[in-house]
Amino acid sequence: MKLIKLTENYKNERESLINEFEINQEKLIPFGVKGNCESFLEFLIESENNSKGINLARGIVPSDIYFLVSNDSDYLIGAIDIRHYLNEGLLKSDGNIGYGIRPSERNKGYATQMLALALEKCKEMQISKILITCSKDNIASANVIIKNGGILENEIIENGIVKQRYWISRDMFNINKG
Repeated sequence: MKLIKLTENYKNERESLINEFEINQEKLIPFGVKGNCESFLEFLIESENNSKGINLARGIVPSDIYFLVSNDSDYLIGAIDIRHYLNEGLLKSDGNIGYGIRPSERNKGYATQMLALALEKCKEMQISKILITCSKDNIASANVIIKNGGILENEIIENGIVKQRYWISRDMFNINKG
């Protein structure tokens, strides 16, 4: 498994990923899979600009969106967004990382692998402490975070939803290699 940034060749695969979330009437996570774009070319430009911190909307921090693929396929299994640092809003409830696996590929261990690979990217970016949040009722996501070294700090209530806030420190990055 590996994380990639998309190129022109992935237009149809990205549309397939987005469509699967929509068909299942699920919120597309992370938001960066679609972004604020009408076309695929706009998406590629926006992703590059987001990574470099160019033309960011107020309250948005630089981030990189990666997609999980197997080593021998172009099929997009899921996506993960790494925010380079935390602003006040991210520190409170959204964290450094948001991720999602397409519905048909869940419960196969992909999220755990994707987060482990993303933590390696965080290490390369010299981000030493990572905040990841999830809804308290999302037990699968909590397990993914814990398997990758996440330590529950606390729970907050946001818009009537209990969110758990987990921290992963650099010394915990190598917990999961599966």
